[in-house]
Amino acid sequence: MWTIPNLLTLLRLILVPFVAWRLALHDVQGAFWLFALAALTDLFDGYLARRLNQRSVLGAWLDPIADKIMLLTTLTMLSLIGLLPMWLLAVVVVRDLVVLAGAEGYRRLTGTLDVQPTLSGKLATAMEFVLVSLVLADVGLAWGMDWIIAPLAALTALVVALSGLRYVWIWTGKTRAWLHQAADK
Repeated sequence: MWTIPNLLTLLRLILVPFVAWRLALHDVQGAFWLFALAALTDLFDGYLARRLNQRSVLGAWLDPIADKIMLLTTLTMLSLIGLLPMWLLAVVVVRDLVVLAGAEGYRRLTGTLDVQPTLSGKLATAMEFVLVSLVLADVGLAWGMDWIIAPLAALTALVVALSGLRYVWIWTGKTRAWLHQAADK
């Protein structure tokens, strides 16, 4: 249970309030370095889990939860301090709530839940990480890349919304198949 990869994931969770705190203080450079450290733990936990054969059920659940908490917290803080638009945060939150509601509805209906990440979901998460990283680097390290933030935010919102629609499609299909199978019994 307490493997090196799981401890790295736990470290990523521990870093979340510190990133938020640095952003609340408008210390974007400090937030950038903490976020970068968290990103490194994300890279290493997966690599070490495979390399050391330390994959676990806990890690399979904890890793995406840590990613989502870090992303939502950082997106929220960046929106609150005006470095990202609030509408982007709204798209991300609505998408996540729709996915969770669909999964919970399916679980209540069928009594089971087998969640498989989709390519569109992974792409949406990757784009959110790239956008947050770029904003933190641009402001915190003065990269001069502010010209790309607005188009990247719009593209990220589009991919996030499309991935949410993809999950709705999947949960609807699973529900229909289950109802059809249940009706045949």
